[in-house]
Parts: sequence; C-alpha cells; structure tokens
Amino acid sequence: MSETINTDFRRPDRTDATLRASVVIAVLDEAENVAAVCDEVLREMERAGAFEIVFVDDGSTDATPDILQGIADADPRVRLVRHDHRCGKSQAVRSGVLAARAPWIATLDGDGQNDPADLPDMLEKAWAAEGDAPLVAGTRVRRNDPVSRLIATRIANGFRATVLGDHCPDTGCGVKVFNRDSFLLLPCFEGMHRFLPALFQRYGHPLINHPVQHRARHAGQSKYTNIGRAFVGIFDTMGVIWLVRRTKAPGRIEERQS
Repeated sequence: MSETINTDFRRPDRTDATLRASVVIAVLDEAENVAAVCDEVLREMERAGAFEIVFVDDGSTDATPDILQGIADADPRVRLVRHDHRCGKSQAVRSGVLAARAPWIATLDGDGQNDPADLPDMLEKAWAAEGDAPLVAGTRVRRNDPVSRLIATRIANGFRATVLGDHCPDTGCGVKVFNRDSFLLLPCFEGMHRFLPALFQRYGHPLINHPVQHRARHAGQSKYTNIGRAFVGIFDTMGVIWLVRRTKAPGRIEERQS
C-alpha cells in the first residue's frame, strides 16, 4: 500500500528510537537498477546497526514503483514513498527525509553508480564528531562517467567552489550523511541537493569531506544533459549566493531559566 506523507511540520513525531540511520534513495525510471541497489544497501548497512531504506519514487513511468513495492512488501526494512508527479530530485530527497524515522540520514543515488559500502564509515564519522552535527559529503575520487560529463562537472564544481567558498570539491555527489532535523531546517528548492555543503555550513554545521567510490552506470540512462545541467546550475548558484548572504543564523541559542 502506498503511503501518504504529511509534510506539515506540525505533524506527530515519526522517529523510531531503535533505528540508527535511514538511507534515503530518490529514483526516477530506474527499473533496471533498483533491485540490485537495494540488495547492496541491505548487505553493506548491516555493520552500521539498525537501519531502514526509504525509496522515493519521483513519478516514474516504468516498472520502478512496482519492483520497489514488491521488495518493501517482503522486507520491513524497505519502504516506498511515491510522488504523484515528477517534482525533482531535491523534493524527492526531502520527502524521503520527512518520511525517515531515524535521527541520521544517509543518501545515495538509485542508478547504482554509488557504492553503499561507503555509508557505514561516513555514518561513523558523523556519530563521532563533537559539537554541531556535521555534514559528511562524499567526494568521488575516480569518476566513471563520459568525458563530456567529467568536463562539465569539473567546470560546475570549480565555479561553485569559487563563488560560494564551500570548501567541497564535489558538491554534486549523491552520497551524503547528515542529521535529519538539521536538514529539515534548511530552505527547500529544486537543486538544493547540489548546494548542501554551503547551506549546512551557513547554518553552523561543520563539513567533513569523505572519499567515496564511483562506478559506471550498469543500465538505464541519465536523466540530465550536460548543457541543461550547466544552465540550471549557474542560475541556482546565483540564487544560493543571495540566500547565503541573507541568512543570519545564530551560533548558539540559549534560554535563561528562572
């Protein structure tokens, strides 16, 4: 049965104290990949403690939701949340975080190019950090993409790093770990998933860059074009510059008790 998520922040608390992490995976028309991705996550996350996987189907038109629903029906650790129409990756990630029941979130893409084996170590880094909850951002050390995409990505990352100063060499990597409540305080807009390092740091959260593996796509095709990604990325970056400059977040909030 599909689940309807109440996105109102006044909704009842959905957290589960027995879970250590929720793995959120946004997917769109990935019928050829999702079963293998799910199997890998289930296997690799065993060493991280109690966990759940929240797949968010962003309006797929292929068999993706049917495959995932079958997996979820057979394994209580797997859940499926569906959008009634395509809303974009950032909103899909947010829907997954809203649905998640663990205090810590790990994200990765649903195309099989990310290696779930990286997640437990990234979670351990987050749990061991002192002070404000960090963002642990994956950095792809050796990308397996076409040359045209590698060039476009390098240009985009260089541009963002220069104008935002976010100290993250690979903001577009889908492998990230962060605190659920901290994420939900961030402004949501399409494309925000590419700017999480800048946004988290503006709200006082430290950044930890962590090297991760990257693999060639096994099946299916990318949902983005290099030119389209470049134009959107430029406009989004301008918007994030304005947003970061207009955000004044306190370093500490205290209440004096009488």
